[in-house]
Amino acid sequence: MNAHHDSLFIGGRWVAPTSNERITVLGASTEDVLGSVPHGSEKDMDAAVAAARAAFDDPDGWAAWEPARRADALHRLADALERRVKDITHVVSAQNGMTIRLSEQVEGALPGILLRYYADLVRDDSGETVRDGMLGAPVHVRREPLGVVAAIVPWNAPQLLSATKYAPGLAAGGTFVLKPSPETVLDSVLFAEAVEEAELPPGVINVVPAGREVGAYLVSHPGVDKVAFTGSTTAGRQIAATCGTLLRPVTLELGGKSAAVMLDDVDLGTAMAEPFVQATLLANGQACFASTRILAPRSRYDEIVEAVASLVGGLTVGDPLDSATQVGPMASARQRERVEGYIEKGRAEGARLVVGGSRPADLDKGYYVAPTVFADVDNAQVIAREEIFGPVLSVIPYADEDDAVRIANDSEYGLGGTVWTNDEERALRVARRMHTGTVGVNHYTVDPAAPFGGVKASGLGREFGPEALLNYQQTKSIYR
Repeated sequence: MNAHHDSLFIGGRWVAPTSNERITVLGASTEDVLGSVPHGSEKDMDAAVAAARAAFDDPDGWAAWEPARRADALHRLADALERRVKDITHVVSAQNGMTIRLSEQVEGALPGILLRYYADLVRDDSGETVRDGMLGAPVHVRREPLGVVAAIVPWNAPQLLSATKYAPGLAAGGTFVLKPSPETVLDSVLFAEAVEEAELPPGVINVVPAGREVGAYLVSHPGVDKVAFTGSTTAGRQIAATCGTLLRPVTLELGGKSAAVMLDDVDLGTAMAEPFVQATLLANGQACFASTRILAPRSRYDEIVEAVASLVGGLTVGDPLDSATQVGPMASARQRERVEGYIEKGRAEGARLVVGGSRPADLDKGYYVAPTVFADVDNAQVIAREEIFGPVLSVIPYADEDDAVRIANDSEYGLGGTVWTNDEERALRVARRMHTGTVGVNHYTVDPAAPFGGVKASGLGREFGPEALLNYQQTKSIYR
């Protein structure tokens, strides 16, 4: 793979960038050049916002279309994306190291599923209800499209996390400027080609790859009505500050440090299988909701440490494009250095390294870190407090169920979490006590029909489910 592109997708056309700066992408498993795209400038963002604004403000345009007509267009976009699934999943895995099996599910299948879900959700929705007013006259309550959306997405699941924004936003009647992360820009070209094939009106979706500075310019752009961001909590705070000053609506899906609560009746033979790996090490540990704090009862602590270590130590690490691989590389050299830095902090703080802790000896290329397990971790230690975003698990002991809930909630984050037990009713009781946006029982799988998001430093707002439409709508009351 060596794909070089020279144009940006703005206003329904492929246009020349205004600068010569480029973004070059290296393969996560090979460190070789995969391709490059133009690096969007502030002038390019101006053009993209202007195109999105013109598309939204057109009195006969996208926002004014009947919902059924927009729904048909979203189905066409889903069709166009599905025709590119093989290319999209391959290029995503090559760029960020996501295993191809996971990429096929997450990056290949889910964007189309979300487009069809929201298309069908709004198809027969008039967007207006009539209420009996308390003053004796009826009141019309309308839900209208919010406007131009700046969507900024990270590198760990670029196609899915883009779809979590544009699928409900387009269904609601909004228009978009999408800024992909510099680490994963080649797949955004395939996405733009699908938009072109689907014949969405010019300017409804614009794609401008760029770095943080140009992204910050987009967030503060006067032509933007709403910001939708997925990424780090640090960046999210900066975006929230900007939007707060501008009184601009924003949704933030940020970091996490989720807990996997292993109750004292857990069947390790059942729990220590694929669902546990998916909940704790999905996407090579580069998943915001991963349950990387493993809370184990003191009465079974050594047994659980041994089971976790055996499972993690036996995972197949290798080429993400090989279907047998269970753990691929980190997305970049910088991300590998970050993860290795946390491993050193864990050692320095006295945590016991049980498995991993180094680069795989048999892989001399690629940004690999061996899946790592620390035991005897205190919840106050850095590796238990800060988001590592890599394949590093910390096993933390607890005394009883109340203590487990206390430790699970003792975090600045609150995005995900899991409970592992043979008693589902008990699991539900514990899950209800966990201060977090989502909890899985004996597994963790985000369901597109249910709202997803976090509390505390894990973000603002919810994606997925019917609730996500509200992110891209504003209400108007008409008093008769």
